[in-house]
Amino acid sequence: MKPIRLMSGFFTVGVWTLLSRVLGFLREVLLLSLIGPGPVMDAFVAAFRLPNMFRRFFAEGAFNAAFVPMFAKKLEGEEGAGTFAQDAFSGLALVVLILVALGMIFMPGFVWLTAEGFAGDERFDLTVGYGRIVFPYILFMSLAALFSGLLNATGRFAVAAAAPVLLNIFVIAAMLVGAYAGGAVVDWLVWSIPVAGVAQLALTWRAAAQAGFSLRPTLPRWTPDMKSMVLIALPAALASGVMQINLVVGQLVASQYENAVSWLFAADRLYQLPLGVVGIAVGIVLLPDLSRRLRAGDDSGARHALSRAGEISLALTIPSAVALMLVPQTLVSVLFERGASGVDDTAAIAAAVAVYGLGLPAFVLQKVLQPIYFARGDTRRPFHFAIVAMIVNVVLAVGLAPVIGWIAPAIAATVAGWIMVLCLFIGARSYGEAARFDDRFRKRIWRIVAASLLMGGALLMGNAALEPLLNTPWWRGLGLVVLIGIGAVSFFVAAQILGAVHLSEIKGALRRK
Repeated sequence: MKPIRLMSGFFTVGVWTLLSRVLGFLREVLLLSLIGPGPVMDAFVAAFRLPNMFRRFFAEGAFNAAFVPMFAKKLEGEEGAGTFAQDAFSGLALVVLILVALGMIFMPGFVWLTAEGFAGDERFDLTVGYGRIVFPYILFMSLAALFSGLLNATGRFAVAAAAPVLLNIFVIAAMLVGAYAGGAVVDWLVWSIPVAGVAQLALTWRAAAQAGFSLRPTLPRWTPDMKSMVLIALPAALASGVMQINLVVGQLVASQYENAVSWLFAADRLYQLPLGVVGIAVGIVLLPDLSRRLRAGDDSGARHALSRAGEISLALTIPSAVALMLVPQTLVSVLFERGASGVDDTAAIAAAVAVYGLGLPAFVLQKVLQPIYFARGDTRRPFHFAIVAMIVNVVLAVGLAPVIGWIAPAIAATVAGWIMVLCLFIGARSYGEAARFDDRFRKRIWRIVAASLLMGGALLMGNAALEPLLNTPWWRGLGLVVLIGIGAVSFFVAAQILGAVHLSEIKGALRRK
């Protein structure tokens, strides 16, 4: 198999993820406009978080850490890759089917455990009802995640990256039809989610078959390979589970406050745009690339891949974080303040966006640093680090809530994110030079920070100059586009002058096949 170009793979995943996130923005704009912060939106957010939480626990965390490296190794050796994939598919399908059955039966218990503050008001029954509709989504998406891992390991990033776009397309279409038909928009919304899951599974399943891996449901087999995968996947799944516990703790705290679940959800969606485009894209491409290089004994190549991934991640993330911290009110008001969402909602969401912005580089760096461990089959230490971060998150979220209220989960998540990065960075030193950023990275990172600060000054001046346009209902969208343009141009000009980013390098990466 031809070696995968790290940068070209990154841009492939990044472009599709960008499209997904842009559509996701439109989805959240419609959600906040047509439904708005309140009991119904709180209930939907809590219900939809349940399948997403378990999907990340069983599928994405475990299979990115265990299935991809093992499958890639077998694929390169042309030894049993298809059989291994079939066994993994059948085993995952059985486990998730059992989970879906338990979830449908014990949904009230799941809701109480994840949103205890809903008990005693209308939000609880709404969440239980919505949860039973959307929970089967976990089955379709877990299997789609397996097929996506298979495709990523074979260097076919496009289909796996495009699959999440379908969810946003289905959800947006459903809400528009619901609004046009004059019915309850939320009913159309919740039913569109399992339908979108089926579409995503069908897309990735067909692509895997075209890649030569036509998998079919069969009785699971317990083989030595499956045992090895489970032993590797279990700590990774637990690590992912710990991160999901952080989200649950935040939701538990927020559920005690009216509209807080909706506010934090909207803020989370805003900072997820750069996190998804940069961090997730790099993580998906970097893991199989590092695995190949380390198996080939190419330590210098592994260090180069790690350093370039970190460099381009922070070159895109740090300016995004500065923008989220400096002009959150403008971003939120233009994107979300309409229909059922008012000025008070904008102020609350903007406060959370600024806090999440401070943690954005940490969330992205986690995606860059974790493959250092996963590529070596080490999933235990990331799990231990995640436990430390979880404890920090729980203590801060619960401890600060009585003092500062509903914003405590956002602060806790940001601090815990940086603690996790610190643990990953210190722990990676034991792997030697191959797991450390090179001199070029260390020189450029400070230049990236300086260029981002200069961009921040340009944003503040541009925000003040464009204030009349940004406050005009029909023109504020144009004002935001101009403001974003000011930020982008000022950063790349400053970065080019300071030597933080060289456009020739980006053009060269884009030209690679």
